[in-house]
Order: sequence, then structure tokens, then C-alpha cells
Amino acid sequence: QVLDGAGLDIDFHLLSPKGETLVFDERKSDGVHTVETEEGDYMFCFDNTFSTISEKVIFFELVLDNMGEDGQDQEDWKKYVTGTDLLDMKLEDILESINSVKARLSKSVQIQTLLRAFEARDRNIQESNFDRVNFWSMVNLGVMVVVSAVQVYMLKSLFEDKRKSRT
Repeated sequence: QVLDGAGLDIDFHLLSPKGETLVFDERKSDGVHTVETEEGDYMFCFDNTFSTISEKVIFFELVLDNMGEDGQDQEDWKKYVTGTDLLDMKLEDILESINSVKARLSKSVQIQTLLRAFEARDRNIQESNFDRVNFWSMVNLGVMVVVSAVQVYMLKSLFEDKRKSRT
């Protein structure tokens, strides 16, 4: 997501370990991409060469699902438990509930991070608009002062007596 910069757009490339283009977005302000991965190094690039004058501030998040879940950690606790099948069943239910809460919490953290990025982009736009409004208000004020000074001078010149008095 582009947070700040002219146009709020950027090019995005995602290449697989084999060098194949998986995702190519041109001049997008934000995007979400889901890719089935294979083993190897992926390359992603945010390209701003079409807009060399303005710099961009971007936010990106890389979420890797199922990393390191080989089931070994989840089964380690079973070797310490001795007892009936009822106890095993309750512990499995507790583990399932804990994993469900953990998954929901991580999803909540991800959504909050995304919302913070949206808020940052909107705040940058608002600050830019605030500066622009202040600048043009000052220009307008300056023009009004100059016009009022010219009008006072012109009115004064209408009432001046240009004749020379003879005494």
C-alpha cells in the first residue's frame, strides 16, 4: 500500500524461484496477493521509475502461513501426559481451543496493522491538503491586502484637488 507520495501509485513485481513472473501490478495504490509457494528464494520489487520526481512511502506485510507446522510441537505434550483417554480428550480440546484463539489473535494483529497503514495514508493526505489550503489562503489574503491598498489609493486620488490655487 502506498502511504505517501504523488499519485499514491507504484508498480509491483513478484518473481518465483524459477524466475517466472507470478504477480505484476502497474500503478496500483494497494493490493493483496496470495501465492502458493515452493521451495526457493522469491523476489519482489516495488518500482517507482515512472515517477522519478516524487518519492513514495509504502507499507507491505509478508504473511507466511503454515511455516514450521510439522506437527511435532503439537504432539510433544502427549508424552508427558499419563492418564485416561478422557484426560487426553480434554487436553486435546484445550489445545484446539488455544490454537483457535492464537490463529484469531494473529489475524486480528494483521488486520490492525493493515488499518494502521490505511490511517497513515489518510493522515498524510489530510496533512498535505491542510498545507495546500493554508498556502492558498495566505496567497488570497495577500491579494486582498494589495487590492484594498490600491483601492484606497485610487479613492484618495479621486478627491485630490489637482488644480493649482491662485491667491
